[in-house]
Formats: sequence, structure tokens, C-alpha cells
Amino acid sequence: MTDYEDAAAFLGQWGRFQQIVFFLLCASVIPNGFSGFIVVFLTDTPSHHCLVPEVNLTQDWHNATIPVEVVNGEEELSRCSRYRLDVVRNLSAQGFIPGRDINLTDLEQEGCVDGWSYSRDIYQSTLVSEFDLVCSDQWKQPFTSTVFYLGILVGSFFSGQFSDRFGRKPILFATMAIQTIFTFAQIFSPSWTVFSILIFFNGLGQISNYVSGFVLGTEILTGNVRVLFSTLGICLGFAIGYMMLPLFGYFLRDWKSLLLGTSLPVLLYIPLWWFIPESPRWLLSQGRVEEAEAIIRKAAKKNKVEAPQVIFEDYSVDAVDTKTPAKEQPNVFNLLRTKNIRSMTAILCLVWFTMSIGYYGLSLNSSQLHANPYISCFLSAVVEVPAYISSWLALRYLPRRLSVIFVLLLAGMSLYLIQLVPQSLSGVAVALEMLGKFGICAGFSLLYGYTAELYPTVLRNTATGTCSAFSRVGSCIAPFLLQLRMYFKFLPYIILGTLAVVCALATLFLPESFGRPLPQTIQQMQKRESSMKHLFIKRKEHSKPVVLFESRL
Repeated sequence: MTDYEDAAAFLGQWGRFQQIVFFLLCASVIPNGFSGFIVVFLTDTPSHHCLVPEVNLTQDWHNATIPVEVVNGEEELSRCSRYRLDVVRNLSAQGFIPGRDINLTDLEQEGCVDGWSYSRDIYQSTLVSEFDLVCSDQWKQPFTSTVFYLGILVGSFFSGQFSDRFGRKPILFATMAIQTIFTFAQIFSPSWTVFSILIFFNGLGQISNYVSGFVLGTEILTGNVRVLFSTLGICLGFAIGYMMLPLFGYFLRDWKSLLLGTSLPVLLYIPLWWFIPESPRWLLSQGRVEEAEAIIRKAAKKNKVEAPQVIFEDYSVDAVDTKTPAKEQPNVFNLLRTKNIRSMTAILCLVWFTMSIGYYGLSLNSSQLHANPYISCFLSAVVEVPAYISSWLALRYLPRRLSVIFVLLLAGMSLYLIQLVPQSLSGVAVALEMLGKFGICAGFSLLYGYTAELYPTVLRNTATGTCSAFSRVGSCIAPFLLQLRMYFKFLPYIILGTLAVVCALATLFLPESFGRPLPQTIQQMQKRESSMKHLFIKRKEHSKPVVLFESRL
């Protein structure tokens, strides 16, 4: 019996139908690029110090009210303390000169009881300056990003199962709507607590539509076009959005204006509902053969080819498989069905976790690369373009497993070497960090395609969503991982490098999917067991080549 790719082969790989799907799905993820890292600007901390109210102070005492501290070998004004204002006022009234008549170090200090004064050299306002997320409330600054990524975690997990149950297309547009509505609602937040609740729900839709769009394109497109889409097309769409973020930030320097400017463009995507079809593979997996045929016939008209009278005549077995046995219904527990599938799922979740904590950690750290945060953000975004191009070439010509191992080792070694660079060669350290991000980005792109090829149609979105959910644990930890540099400057790099090397070794135990057709059922996926066992049993027991999937049932 023919599988989906054989049945739809008459359409070709790059007709008008495939071009529309390819470019519209790539365009649909552009908002994910600038909304995914908008927290870099929303939660950035401007230079600040305690506010000194307008009281009767001489200019000398007004300038001396804020103590000077040494931070990282440099003097700067204290951010969280000032000399007691009543004492300073009395000394000023008596005509004493600070530093000459009075030793400032002998004066008693107090907290910022009147609030803070924030620099407006870069930002008009951020969440930090709006809600005073500094000093005793400084923990709220990284926690804001963590709440956002917690929303992404929950959304990734449930959207995958909903997509496998209700379809790729409805979930794609539903999560886009959730993302837009809650981004807009954040503008009216009266407090940090309300903002945190809203940004959590914003996160529910932020990456979920990316995963749904990715799986939708992977299932509709075939052959080399599918590889191009999953590794280059959709990833470049995200990178374009990411590169647009500093442009939005540069012209919209107030946090509310920035949220408004990044939420409104998503309204342009409403008409895409009538141009993006449902996945025929998913419809077939649900036994809805007539609907799948209708989509393929419309595609044939767009491609100006003639469709056969019956397209999926020999595909009825898949429909029966998904209707009769309950075991074929999409369920996250199917990812734990057998020992080998459990092992594969566990390894993939670990690798996804490492890629995510590395990717978001290095991206959120971009403000340390350059004094101008907009240039830093743009550099961090630009490096993703060659990474995605490299991953596309790797997936087209190289085995998946070997490619993932290589980029993990590249990232791990680059991050390890940063601590060996002298402080005078800061440019080399930046180059190594960008090389590390290059490896992480390329690996992330490879993982999406690799994971989609390992799981069958009925579980593909559940598996991708579950792995993505585990990866979001890494993104939730990333903001606080960066805080470890307070204890040892290079500790975040050492942790990330170690994780990358460990995952490179774990990837050795994954099966290969290069050159194999996408599996349609769980039964086909279980044929991978022999490929998993070959890592542990003697070579002589394998007199015949291992076939992971068969193109015929």
C-alpha cells in the first residue's frame, strides 16, 4: 500500500501550492522572533540611584548625597542607598563642605525611602523603572522572564496534544490570537503582579503557534522542500523577527509603546486562515480521507496537474488504525510505550533542555556584548542566520545524529574556552560566545527536524510539543543562570559547556532518520527498536541492514 508521500507525489515538490504554504508559514513565525525576546528591552535595568527630593541643599551636598561604591573595579553611584537626608540637610544648613569639613564615610546611610531616579539616556521607561524592580525587589526582574517562559512551557506541552487531537491549523491560529490579545493587554497592567499574570498567558501562545506551524509545514511539504522549510525557512522567519526587535526597540523606547508596536502587526495574519490548509497527513491519521483528498485536489489545481480519480485508495488501513485501536489515539503516555521509545524520548528531552537553556541564556546575555543594547541584540540575532543555513545544509547532506553531536561539541568547547581569554582580548571572548550561540542555534534547528522525523504522524506534534515543553524548563532557568556570574564570572559558561558535551555523548544512543520516510503509525515507529539495540549488541548479530521505516505497509 502506498504511503502519503507516494500518493501525493503527482503534485511535485515545489508547485504553487507548496510555495504558498512554505512562505505563509514562514511569515507566520516572524512575530515570534520579536515577541520571544522582547523581555530583553522590557526588563532591562537603566542606570539608577536613590531619588534626592528637592530640599534646601547646596549643590555640593546635593551631588554628595549618593555614596560612591566600587563595582567590578570601577566607581559608580550607589544604587540602593544614600546618606541620611535629615543629617545632610543640617550639615548643608550649617555651611559645612562635604569632603573637606566632613568625612562622608562617617555619615549614616539609609535606603531609597523616596524612590529612585532612573537614567533616560537609553530608555524612556521599562518595567524596572515603572514598578521599581530594583534593590530588594531586584529578583522580580529575572523572574518576569521566567514567568513568560513558564507560560511557554505550559503552552508547548498542551498545544502539542491539542494539535494532535483537534488539528494543526485551528491550534496555530488560536495560539496566535492568544499571543496577540495578551501582549496588548499587558499595556494596561496597573502593577507588576498583574503584568506577570498577563505575560504568563502571552507565553502560552508565543511558541505554541511556532510548533504548530512547524509541524503543519513538515507534514504538507515533502522531500528536500520539507528539509528546507524545517531547517532554513521557518527558522529564518524567526530570525527576521528577532532582527526586527532592536528596530522596534530603538524607535519605541517606552515599554508600553513597544508592546503596542509589536502586537498590532499580528492582525495582518488574520487573512492567512483562508490560504493555509489543514495537514492532509493529520486528516488521514484521523480517518478523514475525503477531507484530505479535497485539499490535495485543490493543490493539484493550483499546481496545474491532474489528480488521479482516487488519491488515497490504499490508505484506508491508517484510517482503520486510528479509529479502532485506542492505542493510536494521541496521548503523551505513548511516548513511554516501550523501553526504547522511552529512552529515545528521555534523551531528546535532555538535548532539547540543553539547547534551550543555552540559546536563551546566551540571547538574554546579549546586553553584555556592547554598551548599546540595540546593537547587542542585533548581533545576537544576525548570528542565527548562518547557523540556520548550516543546519539546512547538514540536514540535506549529513546524518542527523552526527550533525547534532558536532554542533553540541562545537558549542561546548567554545563556551569552555571563554574563561581562558585574557580580559584585554574582550573581542575574542565575544567571538567565542557568538560561536557558541552559532552551535546552539544550529542544533536547535536540527532538533526540530530530527524530532519530527523520529515520531509518527499521530504523535508527531505531541512529541515535538513535549520535547519543547522540557526545553522550556531550560528557558525558565536561563535568567537565573546568568545571575551566577555574581559568584564567578564564567560559571554560566562552564555549566552550559558541560551540558553540551554530556548531550553530545547521549545523542550517540539515538536512532538515525536520514533518508527515511516519515512514519505514519506507532507500529512503524516501533521498528526502530532494532536500530536502538545495535548500539549494545555485537556486530555479528546484524547480518542484515537495519531498516527504520518501510515506505510500504
